[in-house]
Amino acid sequence: MPRPYWLQMTTLPHLLQNTYQSVPDKTSIILQFAGQEDKTITYRDLIRGANRYAQTYATKGIKSGEVVILILQHGEDLVYSFWGGILHGAIPAIMPFLTEKLAPEKYRADLSSLISITKPTTIVTYPEFENEIRDALVEGDLVKNIILTNQIESESNINFDSLQGMISSQEDIVVLQHSSGTTGLQKGVALSHRAILNQLNSYSKTIQLNKENDVIVSWLPLYHDMGFIACFLLPVLMQIPLVLMSPFDWVRAPYKLLQSVSQYQGTLTWLPNFAFNFCAQKIRERNLENVNLSTWRAIINCSEPVHVESHNLFFEKFSSYGLNYSAMQTCYAMAENVFAVTQSPLDKTPVIDEIDRETFMTQRFALKGKTDSAILKMTSSGKPLPNVKIRVVDESFNEVDERVVGEIAVQSDCMLTEYFNRPDATESAIKDGWYLTGDYGYLADGELYVSGRKKDLIIVGGKNVYPQDLESLAGEVPNVRKGRCVAFGMYDQESGTEEVVIIAESESQESDKELIADAIRKHVTKNSAVAVRYVKVVDETWILKTSSGKTARSANKEKFLKELGAN
Repeated sequence: MPRPYWLQMTTLPHLLQNTYQSVPDKTSIILQFAGQEDKTITYRDLIRGANRYAQTYATKGIKSGEVVILILQHGEDLVYSFWGGILHGAIPAIMPFLTEKLAPEKYRADLSSLISITKPTTIVTYPEFENEIRDALVEGDLVKNIILTNQIESESNINFDSLQGMISSQEDIVVLQHSSGTTGLQKGVALSHRAILNQLNSYSKTIQLNKENDVIVSWLPLYHDMGFIACFLLPVLMQIPLVLMSPFDWVRAPYKLLQSVSQYQGTLTWLPNFAFNFCAQKIRERNLENVNLSTWRAIINCSEPVHVESHNLFFEKFSSYGLNYSAMQTCYAMAENVFAVTQSPLDKTPVIDEIDRETFMTQRFALKGKTDSAILKMTSSGKPLPNVKIRVVDESFNEVDERVVGEIAVQSDCMLTEYFNRPDATESAIKDGWYLTGDYGYLADGELYVSGRKKDLIIVGGKNVYPQDLESLAGEVPNVRKGRCVAFGMYDQESGTEEVVIIAESESQESDKELIADAIRKHVTKNSAVAVRYVKVVDETWILKTSSGKTARSANKEKFLKELGAN
């Protein structure tokens, strides 16, 4: 695949310089804040703000290749401190900010763990958060600078030749992405300039990105690969205007996403599967007056297993506002490949594979369904990008036949350099040049279908049980909230094997919850290979999600066991 001239033999700082010199007045980012006017940032503003941080990093003696951790909320400082790190040749890494939903003790423990492994020399944060950072430091840490947002150098003329980042090579590590989840912050995915530019080149062609017409609208957090790459690096580096709101503002008022698409004629958005359900359930018609969604050409479902039912629910709710059904697309992505591995073609709807449920759950084989059997609808995540190869392998790394479920392995020219300072994790994840994703799935007619995570596997009486299958079944029961079920295994000493636990959210009255639990037991037992005993029906918001919107099974299991012990 030929590369555009501006992607040939270049690095991220060179792209920023080229953009600054060619289109300084073009809108780069429109920051949205609850109760405030939108803040428009041109490329001139972006580079000047980033230069202030780059000069601050230079004054503090930060060297090329040193890691700078950014602990900042949605806003200008987060944007400028990141791109300032790029211009300076440091390695910026964005970490979640402490919020009311995160336990402070757990947050400090995660931060301490990240510092001990990633070994940053610098942390950037707010003055009021300085003590929180210092409480997480221990003797022997390499952190020598805590830079506060009120200590940044004044604006000065930009001299690109003096910026350390301009002499970076394409193989140098340019950013760290930290895996999302309850225990994932210790694994920093190290990405080179070359890997990121190869991804952007391939993915932009796959989604037919057009810098004259496209506008990306997003609420996704920048510490997760979907928000960080698709809705931050890609638009800034490819000169696509980005409308960016806080994830917390979106959760409180999800209708603002649709209002922004309408106001700015947004064309592209990436969402995790749960967000389709959340928008359809929570947005009220009174907040959509004069909203027009006809410019939305792709809403790409990514970061967790995709379900056509979520697309249908979303379309049913918003089709009267100009939404096209063909806009709802799918993608399989991971930080270890920079971002996208597969993408559904935008000129058609994602393929739905109707398979025999029992064969899939008992034999892990995606047999085409028959009219007289229970059907499971699997939604394709699309086909591999042109620069990506996919294999599905068994436990011995042998490639399996089409429609046989196995572990998904990926090979490309945009893979991670390493897990930063984690040679053990790097070695175990890469075999013969293939990255083992830890995800299960199957291939059929060139399409990839993702079925779940290897680490979530439950073994009951020697049978492999996949929690996603049980969660999907539980979600079919009336009065259970779609997408708000979690299944996990709990070792039973008496039987010597794991028992399945299912937690399901419902808005029903307390008096009806035991009836719903019984209905879940019967439905799941009838339609799967296991007899389910432990079912708990809970109120809304009980189930915990990861920072990327995936179901946090280990955290939910821990919460369930704590409540069980307390009772």
